[in-house]
Amino acid sequence: MTLYQKGVLLIIEICLLLIKTFRVKKEIAELFGTFCLVLFGCGAAAIAGESVGAVSGLGLLGISLAFGLAVVVMVYTIGPISGCHINPAISIGMLVAGKLSLKDTIGYIIAQCLGAILAALMLYILLDGQNGFVAGEWAYGSNGWGEGYLGNYTMQSAFFAEVVFTAIFLIVILAVTSRLGNTTMAGMAIGLSLVLTHMVVIPITGTSVNPARSLGPALFAQGLALEQLWLFLIAPVIGAIGGTLIWTHGIATSKN
Repeated sequence: MTLYQKGVLLIIEICLLLIKTFRVKKEIAELFGTFCLVLFGCGAAAIAGESVGAVSGLGLLGISLAFGLAVVVMVYTIGPISGCHINPAISIGMLVAGKLSLKDTIGYIIAQCLGAILAALMLYILLDGQNGFVAGEWAYGSNGWGEGYLGNYTMQSAFFAEVVFTAIFLIVILAVTSRLGNTTMAGMAIGLSLVLTHMVVIPITGTSVNPARSLGPALFAQGLALEQLWLFLIAPVIGAIGGTLIWTHGIATSKN
C-alpha cells in the first residue's frame, strides 16, 4: 500500500473515531448505506462485470440492477433512521428543498464520503487478492470519460449526462416521498429509477449521479480517475439543485 493510500486510511480512522465519539446514529446509518451501495454497485462492475474463465459476467444490465437493488435494500434498511440519502447530491437537494438542515447536510456528506472510501478500500483488498490483477486507469469501478473509457464519450457528454440524470433522479425522489406519493413503494421507485439511469449512462461515464460513489474508487485508482473526479463532484450537485428547483417551483403543488 502506498504512502498516499495510508494517508487516506488515517483520515478515515480519525473521522470514524469522531463519529463514534459523538454517537450520531443518522450519520452512521448514512455511512453504512453508502458503504453497501458502493460495495455492491462498484463491486459488481469491478469484480463481476466481465466474464472470468467459465463464469459469465454481469454486463450492463447486471451492473445497473446491482446499483438499483442496493438502493432498494438500503431504503428499507436505513430509511426510517436517516432517510437513506447515501448520496451527497441528494442531501444537498434536500437542503435546497428545506427538508434537511445545514448541520445535518454537512454530517451526512462526511459520513457518505467515508462510507464510499471504506467500500473502495474493501474492493482494493479483494481485487489485490486476485492473481495477476493489475489496476487500470479507471480501476475499482471508477467513473470517467474520453478515449479508452467504455464508450469513448467526450467531457461535454459526460457533464450533461450527469447533470440531467441526477436532476431526474431528484425529481423522482421528491415526488415519491411527497404527501401524494406512495411511501410504501417509494424505495422500489427510487431504486428502479437508478437502474434506468445506469442502463443509459454507464457507457458514457460509468454512471455517478453521486459524488461519494465517485470519490471512493477514484482515491484508490488514482491516475485519470482521480484527475477526472472534479466532474463527478460538480455535475451531480448541479443536477440535484436543478431537479429540486424544477420540482418545488414547476411541478409540486401546495399539497406536496
